[in-house]
Amino acid sequence: MTEKDYVDADVEEGRKRNLLAMSYAEVAERLGEEGQDVALVPLGSSEKHGAHIPLGTDSYVTMEVVERVARAADVMYTPLVPFGYSPHHMGRHLEGAGTITLRAETYRRVMHDIARSLIYHGFTKLVFVSHHGSNTKPIDEIMRQLRYTTGAFISYYKTPTERDASVVADLFDNPPEETPGWHSSELETSVIMATADGLVNMDRAVQDSAHAPAYMTDAFSKIDGTATVKFRGSENIWVPMEHHEYCDTAVIGNPFRATREKGLAMLERMADHLAAYVQEVRRFKVEITSSDFPERA
Repeated sequence: MTEKDYVDADVEEGRKRNLLAMSYAEVAERLGEEGQDVALVPLGSSEKHGAHIPLGTDSYVTMEVVERVARAADVMYTPLVPFGYSPHHMGRHLEGAGTITLRAETYRRVMHDIARSLIYHGFTKLVFVSHHGSNTKPIDEIMRQLRYTTGAFISYYKTPTERDASVVADLFDNPPEETPGWHSSELETSVIMATADGLVNMDRAVQDSAHAPAYMTDAFSKIDGTATVKFRGSENIWVPMEHHEYCDTAVIGNPFRATREKGLAMLERMADHLAAYVQEVRRFKVEITSSDFPERA
């Protein structure tokens, strides 16, 4: 679904939750209701995935989960930020992969300004939501700064996938060695089939796996898309690798096990989990120490 689809769905339902569809008066009224001081902030990405699914895969998944949660938990949400922290997906110079990345500093500034704007108007609890794992890499500093400066509750929810896929793990058919929850594999292909099936071209799909970069010696190995390599049985070495250095096709796993039905079930699990989290966040006692945003220009 596109951002317009979410806006139209809100309007048709009669209970708007997407800030794009709401007037300032409606937002003010909603903030006056008990438990409506929570906002979801979807953070997407536009980056190289497997040749069979779109650059915006992480954005599609993020927005689908957020929209479902907004209805289930009756929570407001902001428009999607479609670009994320994806320097390792840029590929080789001039090859036309299509990835658009924000630098870490830029990404943190975007998060900061969105958060401060919402807090300025009365939101006290913010949940950033993203399906793109690397969006978590630059965030600790800015989330702490927001908490220390404003007193607001700030958290980041990464949809269950990759090494944090326990919420949906029993839905996989891929065995562990096929890294089912990884890049462009069973999970992402299934979920895109469920949300934007017209953008999936399985004629271009391949099964692939991760490997240590070619410049390394045989003493190193790599099993998935983390930023680490394994050496002498230990995976404690962090290396700033490019995605194309450890994966030849941007696919880590087997997308041929994907189905639309599986994607729908995964989305339901993800949304249920996040909706339950939002309900708990509503119960937190939060004291805002500063909500002004004088440096907003």
